[in-house]
Amino acid sequence: MMTVERGAAKNTVEAYRRDLFDYLGFLAARGSRPETVDTVEIRQYFRELDRENAKPATVARRLSALRQFHRFLFAEGFAKDDPTSAIDAPKQIKPLPKLLSEEEVDTLLDGARAVDGEEGLRLTCLLELLYATGMRVSELVSLPWMAGARDEPFLMIRGKGGKERLVPISPPARAALAAYRPCRLAFSPAGRDLPFLFPSRAKEGHLTRQRFGQMLKELAIETGLEPGGVSPHVLRHAFATHLLNHGADLRVVQQMLGHSDISTTQIYTHVLDERLKALVAAHHPLAREPGS
Repeated sequence: MMTVERGAAKNTVEAYRRDLFDYLGFLAARGSRPETVDTVEIRQYFRELDRENAKPATVARRLSALRQFHRFLFAEGFAKDDPTSAIDAPKQIKPLPKLLSEEEVDTLLDGARAVDGEEGLRLTCLLELLYATGMRVSELVSLPWMAGARDEPFLMIRGKGGKERLVPISPPARAALAAYRPCRLAFSPAGRDLPFLFPSRAKEGHLTRQRFGQMLKELAIETGLEPGGVSPHVLRHAFATHLLNHGADLRVVQQMLGHSDISTTQIYTHVLDERLKALVAAHHPLAREPGS
């Protein structure tokens, strides 16, 4: 159901599988079954997680998995009710995302451009596209060849659940894409023209998320940046933050990131808060110094 009806990503399905196996192991040890478990036993499961010092984010993810699982059992007639409906989610303090300054992003891009040959052209293209669009790393590495086959000022990106969105790409990103295109087949297995913009000898047929992450870490080290603070996801955060810093609307950023719910994008409201404070300090009459 998660795969076919929800269109959940492979990594999401695997995470749910691990969470449910842990939960079912807990029930089996107590002689219980998911079709007949009650709210009291589920609360005991979460108390057990608390004793194991599970992080709030882990507990919240487990509860999400259990809720969807029990709703499925109830909807399909395997259970008479949903015992998770009375259980509240733990309160979480969302940490601010790691950020790169605009200068640090420029340092990375300059470092990529300094890499010789085809590797440098590919790395520059990957970085320019990621920073220009804010797409997820899984969306980036699996872009189809046709996404970059024409010199157009936008890309069609297929995101979570198969949803498509159109995002503009900057002139530097278009230039990097045009420079990379002629050497694309150098990264394909011999004799194979794979249908990806970033083909690879990996079993997926395209550059993997893990390999691109490694490439970024190596580039960070070469350019003197802290490698622990550089990743594809951090560049996605940088894209959103820098857009908001330069006056973009939160709804526009939501659409470009491919967030289905504005609440997911609201992690970046700290940027809007700082901008609002600066606006008030600069323009509100009561914020001015006496006599100024």
